[in-house]
Amino acid sequence: MTSPPPVQLHISDWGRQAAALASGQPQSTTHKKEESTTTEEWSPSSWQSKPVTQSVLYEDRDEVEKALKKLESLPPLVTPTEIARLRESLKEVALGNAFLLQGGDCAELFDYCSENPLDAKLKLLLQMSLVLIWGGNTKVVRIARIAGQFAKPRSSPTEVIDGVTVPSFRGDNINGFDPSERKPDPSRLVTSYFHSAATLNYIRAQLSSGFADLHHPIEWTLAHVQDSAQKAEYQAVVDRITDSIRFLQTINADASPSLNTIDLYTSHEGLLLEYEQSLTRLLRDPASSPSKPVKKWYNTSGHFLWIGDRTRQLDGAHVEYFRGIQNPIGIKVGPSMQPDELVRLLDIVDADKEPGRVTLITRYGAGKVKDLLPGHIQAVQKSGHIVVWQSDPMHGNTFTAPSSKVKTRSFTSIMSEIQQCLQIHKENNSRLGGVHLELTGDPVTECIGGSEGLEDEDLNLNYATYCDPRLNNNQALDVAFLISSWFREDLEAKKKAGSL
Repeated sequence: MTSPPPVQLHISDWGRQAAALASGQPQSTTHKKEESTTTEEWSPSSWQSKPVTQSVLYEDRDEVEKALKKLESLPPLVTPTEIARLRESLKEVALGNAFLLQGGDCAELFDYCSENPLDAKLKLLLQMSLVLIWGGNTKVVRIARIAGQFAKPRSSPTEVIDGVTVPSFRGDNINGFDPSERKPDPSRLVTSYFHSAATLNYIRAQLSSGFADLHHPIEWTLAHVQDSAQKAEYQAVVDRITDSIRFLQTINADASPSLNTIDLYTSHEGLLLEYEQSLTRLLRDPASSPSKPVKKWYNTSGHFLWIGDRTRQLDGAHVEYFRGIQNPIGIKVGPSMQPDELVRLLDIVDADKEPGRVTLITRYGAGKVKDLLPGHIQAVQKSGHIVVWQSDPMHGNTFTAPSSKVKTRSFTSIMSEIQQCLQIHKENNSRLGGVHLELTGDPVTECIGGSEGLEDEDLNLNYATYCDPRLNNNQALDVAFLISSWFREDLEAKKKAGSL
């Protein structure tokens, strides 16, 4: 098998970074926006000729090279067959035949690689998907923000803690949350690989051992729902799901493997390109014949990667890297994205206009959706690209709570953004194909609102995030129930109108 080219580091760049770090001056990441050309030859290292944003300033270049060479020698975390299967599933989402549920931690910690937290996330995603399947009468594609979501972009390279300026926490694969561990450590890159591998190993073992087997009873706890009418509505949905599974068992129609396990894919923001390049491998396309194999470049660190709103420059390193990998990819679309810029970006990363190749993850904020989303939809429709439209209702709705003084999000605003997206897509002959949520299966108190009625004063009860506030188990289920209700109402309206 042809080996990928070795990692080619810009030695002068690393030297400048080290000098900048030593002097306390952050490296400038501003540059002129110019459109890239897709006619340039691509390789896993071609991004190194482009401007890099959100770069990490390491002091010891030799240690960085040592870590990257180790990563190059390690086996893939995911396979081309799994990646190809996800591409086909997202094609179905783009064509309106399935719904995408993506969720997980804002930033994973190494400590999250443990049995109970992983089981809680698996159960939550399973329950949410069942509610969505019932409500939308459609398949659900499940992607977790897991097994690699260790790095986070930051708006500032430093922060002040107890009156002392320290480097910002960038995620466990860069530095530690404790102020004494803020120096970027390249050995964490290798450590993150092994935590990803352990997480993947446990998830695969659980799913193959019947964790998601629908023949087994699933415990639904709705005691948190304070409103009696809402609780009755949620309970009715749970009862119908349970009755449907029981009916299939009664008539012996439950032999389908889909009732025994589920497909669950992994995802993370492809922020650290040195790490991503080290796990990019030239492997056989599973669609090609074994006797006449065709090899393509796959990022084997995860099934699905996305470009953040801070790193989507048309002439930038991240766009250059993402255009060449076979993985399905996501692009965060924020308020600063212009419609023509979005189309040019799609032309670069999806030159063949493959349905579902790109997932557009819109993150406007509830107050900006009506002004921005219609223009983006119309521009993409005119371009001929067939994308998955996904709502990220979390990032645009963050604020500091007046009383507790912590970063939080309002459940009301989160649901408002989702509901507006559903309606606007419908009005523009489009379809919201999924949601992208920061959530946890643990009983944290980080977001205000939901059926359990969390208020500002409740946030400090269990505010556990090391980065952005997440929906807890109950609030995440609330989202699923409310989207399901919207789908059901829409289906009933279509039936009455005779369009079904």
